[in-house]
Amino acid sequence: MALVIEGEERIAAPLQKVWEALNDPDVLRQTIPGCQNLEKKSDTEMAATVVVKIGPIKATFNGEVTLNNLNPPHSYTIQGEGKGGIAGFAKGGADVTLTADGPEATILRY
Repeated sequence: MALVIEGEERIAAPLQKVWEALNDPDVLRQTIPGCQNLEKKSDTEMAATVVVKIGPIKATFNGEVTLNNLNPPHSYTIQGEGKGGIAGFAKGGADVTLTADGPEATILRY
């Protein structure tokens, strides 16, 4: 089953600062639901630990997050997948685009 979520946010920061934040593991960790740890392995690869609770089941997934289709500072694709033991595996991703909205704001679309 594929779940498609689309959205848009206006961020009160210049495009370059938003791009830098989206490539910072500490900032990116805060944007991934349930992400407990995100460790940079290279400029495009990170190791992740994500805790997910669905009903009475709580599972910890260990896996990889990769950044693909990089077009700095305008867009990239973020993909992640992990294994959660008896809970199976999880896989997800998002296409992220940034557009300047004047000199001090950015529109983020996903």
